[in-house]
Amino acid sequence: MGFEPVLTQVSNQGKLVRVFIDRAGGVTVDDCADVSRHLERLLAVEGVSYDRMEVSSPGLDRPLRGVRDYLRFAGQKAEVRMRTPNEKGQRRFVGLLGEVRPTALTILVEGKPIALDLNDIDRAKLAPDF
Repeated sequence: MGFEPVLTQVSNQGKLVRVFIDRAGGVTVDDCADVSRHLERLLAVEGVSYDRMEVSSPGLDRPLRGVRDYLRFAGQKAEVRMRTPNEKGQRRFVGLLGEVRPTALTILVEGKPIALDLNDIDRAKLAPDF
């Protein structure tokens, strides 16, 4: 359907299914309704039981999942949390996404580039200014 599946969550013993979708140019309410109808049919054919499904955009603070997202959102503000702290004990970094190399992501924190090991990133998300 031309959408990127950003995140899927199943909670409440599988009774609630949440699907977050995105695409260039954003997602409309009609897009969410179309994907919801499509998934309802697909899950029925597969015999998947659930009580409620929610389909939505990932929001302004969308999660970043891998190199493709880091490249797509380069230059935008993000929050990155590492699994292990650096030599200063810091695990959380907020700054502008920079260069992506095969093993590292550069984030500009207060204008200073910091290289983060891609394999050590616990989670990352956009951090929009309001």
